[in-house]
Amino acid sequence: MSYSVTPIGFVRSCFKEKFAIPRQPQLAPAARGVLELVAPFDRAEAIEGLEQVSHVWLLFLFHQALEDKPRLKVRPPRLGGNQSMGVFATRATHRPNGIGQSVVRLDKVEPGRLWLSGIDLLDGTPVLDIKPYVPYADSVSAARNSIAEDAPPLIAVDWSDPALAQATEHAARLGEPLVALIDQCLAQDPRPAYQQPGATRQYGVRLWDVEVRWHYPEPSRIRVLEVVAA
Repeated sequence: MSYSVTPIGFVRSCFKEKFAIPRQPQLAPAARGVLELVAPFDRAEAIEGLEQVSHVWLLFLFHQALEDKPRLKVRPPRLGGNQSMGVFATRATHRPNGIGQSVVRLDKVEPGRLWLSGIDLLDGTPVLDIKPYVPYADSVSAARNSIAEDAPPLIAVDWSDPALAQATEHAARLGEPLVALIDQCLAQDPRPAYQQPGATRQYGVRLWDVEVRWHYPEPSRIRVLEVVAA
C-alpha cells in the first residue's frame, strides 16, 4: 500500500548548500530561517496557540537525497564515513522515504510564517508537518545512544582580520548573526572525516548570500580567509 504526502510549507534557510550544515539541529543556534506555509495552512487558524511554544518538531523531506532504491546500510558521517551501519540505526539523509525530523527553536509566529533558529535545514526544504515540542514527554533523562553519546568535539576557528571585517559588514547588512553562524558551523568541522587537507587547500560554502572561504593551517584548526558576496 502506498501513500502520498504534500508539503505544508518550505523553509527559507541561511544554508544554501548541503556542505557545512550542522549534522544535528541546535548545534548552531545562530542558524536561522523562515518556514513559509502554503495554502490553506498559511491562515492564522492553523497556527493559533503556537505562540505558547518555544520549540517545535519539523518533519521534512531530504529533497536533494531522494532515491528510488532504498538503502539497507549507510555510512554515517559521525563514524567517519568509513563504517557501515543499518539505516535505522542512524540519522543519515538517505532514508527509505526521505523523511527527516528536527527540533528547532520557534522565535516568532505570524500568519503564514514561522521564524526559526538552531536549524539544520537546507534552503527550499519541504516541510510535511509541525508538532510542538513537549518537554516532559520529549526529553528522556535515561536515554542512551552509544553511537553518539556526546556532541562531536569542536575544532578551533580563528579569523584573518579582513575576513572578520567583511563578515561584520555583511552581518549588519543582512541583520543576521553572521559571525556567530560562521563560527558555529565551522567549529563542527564540515570536511569529510577521512580528509586530511594540506594547508594550501581552501574550502568554501555559501551562507545567506555570501561565500565563506577557509583553510586548515593545521589539521586541528580552521582559519577563515574571506567572506565575500556570492
